[in-house]
Amino acid sequence: MTNSWLDDFPVRIKELDHAHLRRRRAVVTPDGGARLKVDGRSMLAFCSNDYLGLSQHPELVQAACAGAQAFGVGSGGSPLVSGHSAANEALEQELAAFVGLPRALYFYAGFSTNVGIIPALMGAGDAIFSDALNHACLIDGARLSRAQIHRYAHLDLAALDHELAHSSARRKLVISDAVFSMDGTCADIPALLALCERHDALLLLDDAHGFGVKGPQGRGSLAEAGLYGAQASRRVLYMATLSKAAGAAGAFVAGDDALVEWLLQKTRSYIFATAAPALLASALSASLRVIAQDEWRRTHLNQLIARLRSGLTAGLQGSGWQLSESHTAIQPLLIGPNDKALAAMQGLRERDIWVPAIRPPTVPEGTARLRIALSAAHTEADVDLLIETLTTLAKTLR
Repeated sequence: MTNSWLDDFPVRIKELDHAHLRRRRAVVTPDGGARLKVDGRSMLAFCSNDYLGLSQHPELVQAACAGAQAFGVGSGGSPLVSGHSAANEALEQELAAFVGLPRALYFYAGFSTNVGIIPALMGAGDAIFSDALNHACLIDGARLSRAQIHRYAHLDLAALDHELAHSSARRKLVISDAVFSMDGTCADIPALLALCERHDALLLLDDAHGFGVKGPQGRGSLAEAGLYGAQASRRVLYMATLSKAAGAAGAFVAGDDALVEWLLQKTRSYIFATAAPALLASALSASLRVIAQDEWRRTHLNQLIARLRSGLTAGLQGSGWQLSESHTAIQPLLIGPNDKALAAMQGLRERDIWVPAIRPPTVPEGTARLRIALSAAHTEADVDLLIETLTTLAKTLR
């Protein structure tokens, strides 16, 4: 009897092990700060997207508990059946007001939002224009739509303009991260919108890593560009996750009322999935209040970003390691070869510092990196320790 293809999986898993591509660890956050207990070991973590340090905030925890007391722990159905609670309804109104757009739709997760809304908007015969470094959920959503996909070089607006001008499709959708998750670079939102206006296209902006951090009172990248409230455009569909700076879970999409209504009626990952529990909506309502009120969190985070960049720029001269041009909480340290990036990650781990090494296929070949993520929960001493440790490792791993 020949071997079954199912017998291949143990071999393929060993190949992943050999490439150091298997990674999952049990963690505990002991005190709400920047330390994690990883497999029982206390580590200073620069790997979380909890940019404002809100995931353990007492007001969010209390709101979640109150929500559980009022609504229970599960929604019990899809949003179009019985799962859309009064708390979820209130959150949608609060989210729309927070980002200055007419209407919002609340989803249970960010990935499912993008893989659902893109096929709801576009189909065969339509055209999608995607930045080369977009997140996987945008890429997968575009593929699921069956539309023609035009991939333009990262932030290359001239190339995008050319592609849009030469497309014969009636319906055109430009999709882009606002803050790119592996590079920390930012899209030129006014310029993207101008191209969409010129070529009768819709802009889908994924602000997973900008919401809560950028813009006045943390209202996001669109607000930072001045494109909200009275200046909002019906050509912009704004998406953001609520699992990063907002400190909880879920995502939302906001924009013109007719667009959002269409997505409510046509997005399969919304219609056929159980709604997010009301306790999360309760926590997120509290999160929006804290985000708007606690300006010190963004101020402190920006000071840490500047401190890290200044320290590493000086300390890594001549090492071949280089910070990318990012002024966000995402600070990729480009190392190059996979083995060097893995060695740097291991060297940090031996000193009880957790920074993940990101390698192909997540990033292009030859650009393996340490993805440093800063948070308002970090202290200046935390950042100084990371600078000192990386400077030492860069010398020993040459």
